[in-house]
Amino acid sequence: MKRTGNVTPAATAEPSLAELRGACARMAPHWVVPAAAAPAPVPPSRIHGVSVPPYSVELIATMSEYGD
Repeated sequence: MKRTGNVTPAATAEPSLAELRGACARMAPHWVVPAAAAPAPVPPSRIHGVSVPPYSVELIATMSEYGD
């Protein structure tokens, strides 16, 4: 194999999917993401000018938690 500088031709070949997955698995512990702070709820007294028709309130109240 002919060497050109510090890089061999095999080192310039694209890695396989298995090699990429292995590299990602080794790096994953270094990618710690801090937990984002949840925004504080807005008290109802600060909400002005919002009106919701009664049929919309009934529709939302009868929906399951994940929507229908």
